[in-house]
Amino acid sequence: MLKLFVIFAGGGIGSVLRYATSALMYSIFGTDFPYGTFAVNVIGSFVIGFFLTVAGERFLVSPETRAFVAIGILGGFTTFSTFTYETLGLFKDGSFFVGGTNIIASITVALFAAWLGNLIGRLI
Repeated sequence: MLKLFVIFAGGGIGSVLRYATSALMYSIFGTDFPYGTFAVNVIGSFVIGFFLTVAGERFLVSPETRAFVAIGILGGFTTFSTFTYETLGLFKDGSFFVGGTNIIASITVALFAAWLGNLIGRLI
């Protein structure tokens, strides 16, 4: 039961962080590209790569803490469903280049961010 509560609490925190991060990105860069969703997915990929590496290989982290961060906070923070919906909207609007760029950039940079988080986590 505790694990469900920490996931629930983390999800709320992650959702608020997602909203704040997206709003900040759109206020800085505008709305011609889904910058907010892109940033959230890259940041979330880095953090999950880093956190799970550190939690699994460097420090003893309880299952509840791992669930709170990885499932709760990062589950609420990352936005793959938003990514797909926004990309579909770009395609429907005829913005095939921007939609394709969003797919390639999001996946490539997010994979790199997860790898980088993993690497940094191992160096600690």
